Amino acid sequence: MNRIRLSELGDKEIINLNNGARLGLLNEADIIFDEETGKIKSLVAPEKRLSFKLLGLESNGMEIPWSAIRKIGYDMIIVELD
Repeated sequence: MNRIRLSELGDKEIINLNNGARLGLLNEADIIFDEETGKIKSLVAPEKRLSFKLLGLESNGMEIPWSAIRKIGYDMIIVELD
């Protein structure tokens, strides 16, 4: 089992394997966890679209299920989303 410190995860970029889209940095994302088990359920990457900010609309971001994470590398986290 490999170990990684939480502080080392923050600068990793989240990338979608299916289309190569950059979804943000992990340190900008929220983590949703199960309160009973303490297991991570998903990440919520913030919406990066400038048009939403200009229009004054707030977005909740994109929820990424923990099961969609395929690889955590040195510089990025690869997720598989449709």
